[in-house]
Amino acid sequence: MPFNIPILLTWLRVALIPLVVGVYYLPLHWLPRSDQDLAATWVFVIAAITDWFDGFLARRWNQTSAFGAFLDPVADKLMVAGALLVLVHLDRVDHFIAFIIIGREIAISALREWMAQIGASRSVAVSSLGKIKTAAQMTAIPMLLFHDVVFGSVDTQIVGDYLMVAAAVLTVWSMFYYMRLAWPLIKEKAGAGL
Repeated sequence: MPFNIPILLTWLRVALIPLVVGVYYLPLHWLPRSDQDLAATWVFVIAAITDWFDGFLARRWNQTSAFGAFLDPVADKLMVAGALLVLVHLDRVDHFIAFIIIGREIAISALREWMAQIGASRSVAVSSLGKIKTAAQMTAIPMLLFHDVVFGSVDTQIVGDYLMVAAAVLTVWSMFYYMRLAWPLIKEKAGAGL
């Protein structure tokens, strides 16, 4: 297993995930809910920054690796799923939206793994649509974790709700996009008995 700064940042992101969840298990007399929200928001934002930064450094320093390519999306999916489960528990995200987003991540991960096994992983490479979906999610989640009014009148819950609905729509759209790209190979392999 290679070890370098980009992979270290990815492992840091994995380590931060339990903090986003764990801060809400602290007794309220230790850390009031508003402080829990603020702490979880900051931890999530730091984790999201490492997501961008580790990829940037890996490309810049030519330190990309198969292990890093595997670990990075796993860390991303764990981070989003953990935060969504917290938000569902806090009743800040609808169960159905969380199910759509987490279900899509599982389905597309399985599709990518299968495509890699048959030597066609480039067919389902990350698209700009997937990047827009990720940007919407990564903006919505900290807003929903923060759950307060900023700048005197901006309710982050309302803005986060709209962004999360947009992320769910983009999630479904991108899933169909990836499935459409993979469909010819799925049909071919099904016809050949997989």
